[in-house]
Amino acid sequence: MWLAVLALALIAGAFAAIHGMHMFQLNSYNPWGHLRWLGRHRGGLISPIVVLLLGVATLVWPLPVAIVLAIWLALAAWLGRPRRSQAKKPLVYTARVIRMFATIAVLMAALVVATTLTPDRWRYLVAVLPFVLSPLWVIVANAINAPIEAGVRRHYLNDAKRILASHQSLIKIGITGSFGKTSVKYYLATLLKGHFSVLMTPESYNTPMGVTKTIRADLRATHEVFVCEMGAKRPGDIAELCDLVHPGIGVITAIGEQHLETFGSQAAILATKLELARSVAGSGLVYLNGDNDILRANQPDQPRQLYGLRPDNDTYAYDLAVGVDGTTFALNHRGTTLAGLTTPLIGAHAIQNLAGAIAVAIDLGVTETELRAQLRRLAPAPHRLAMSHQGGVTIIDDAYNSNPAGAKAALDTLCLFDGIRILITPGMVELGERQDALNQEFGAQAAVCDHVYLVGAKQTGPIAKGLLGAGYDTTKLTVVEDVRAALSQAYALPGAAKAILLENDLPDNY
Repeated sequence: MWLAVLALALIAGAFAAIHGMHMFQLNSYNPWGHLRWLGRHRGGLISPIVVLLLGVATLVWPLPVAIVLAIWLALAAWLGRPRRSQAKKPLVYTARVIRMFATIAVLMAALVVATTLTPDRWRYLVAVLPFVLSPLWVIVANAINAPIEAGVRRHYLNDAKRILASHQSLIKIGITGSFGKTSVKYYLATLLKGHFSVLMTPESYNTPMGVTKTIRADLRATHEVFVCEMGAKRPGDIAELCDLVHPGIGVITAIGEQHLETFGSQAAILATKLELARSVAGSGLVYLNGDNDILRANQPDQPRQLYGLRPDNDTYAYDLAVGVDGTTFALNHRGTTLAGLTTPLIGAHAIQNLAGAIAVAIDLGVTETELRAQLRRLAPAPHRLAMSHQGGVTIIDDAYNSNPAGAKAALDTLCLFDGIRILITPGMVELGERQDALNQEFGAQAAVCDHVYLVGAKQTGPIAKGLLGAGYDTTKLTVVEDVRAALSQAYALPGAAKAILLENDLPDNY
């Protein structure tokens, strides 16, 4: 019987380790972040604790309790089996993940050996340990593999630095900010492509290893400009990226209330983003969003330019005419006026970001003719107010990592459309102690919508509170379990013309 219990414990433990590895990857391989995640999802610890207690009980009543133990383990194995199709972002079996799984396999094998050598009375208790310890497998494997991973990381980083050093004439541009950095990256890369051979970091490759992978796999001798998005979740992250890339130009898009959970304060966010400014000090130039009050009040003492919509910026857009098909505007860049600029991008927030990209492009030598042509080719970054049309329904996809300023801008964009205006959202996360208050504020702002679908009752409670506090009609507010259910109900609403805003999409670890 103990062999059956051991086999079931190994199967259940293996499935639990796969799930734990998935969450560990989504938690950026951060052990402390993963432990916080375990603390928020304590329900997942119930089965290991029950199995442990049953294992202890076998010391007194071995056979009958062992049968119950086997049934519980079989149920845990069945419920914990990997279901790849349900994951929004499935586990990626990187070399690091494979090495960690190998370490976990060795540890489990050691437990199997220990079970065979254990006296009969204690054998059931030892046999269940592969499953009982499953919440900690990835933490332990990560700690054991830490020296190996440090060596691998150091090798790849040094190789990327060597490659960059061999491209002495390469123009390197770093872009960071609490929000807007991916949009500015896409805009700037598009504008520069009319004049230069450009490489940009793809998608959200904004960590040291993501940037390293881009450099090692994609940088060619023919590239003239490298546009590098730089992300951060804690102090020192931007400095580490700058030590890798050594950008000669920096763009800081905004300072806001995002990733407060890991930064702790907005002051820490500001100091971290300004690490980019310090890295380009001297002959370099930094571009700051002058419409952002925090950046304007904390400008670094070095060569810099402000951009945005305010007329006291060095570069500012004005005379905006915004419609559902795009935006027409004029721009003043340090006294030079460009009138009648057109772009498919929608909304003042997009033009604010675009002003910074235009300023950098002009200063790097992009001509007005090239600029106008590329402006007409611009498209939103993926999941950043990307539009699609299906019959009479317009989908506004703003599903990537929402923040308070971006969510308000998305609502403003939704209001540009005629017909039934519908919001689908699970709310905003990673906002620390301010999370509930900011979600409640977002709820009050969302009262302009004709229908609101909140994804997940627990997560979206503050949004509902904000909506109801603003006098929103409760019959127009619906709580659903997932986005698919919300879309199905939204499509079924009477009326031909609909605009549906998808605001944020929480990852699987939420």
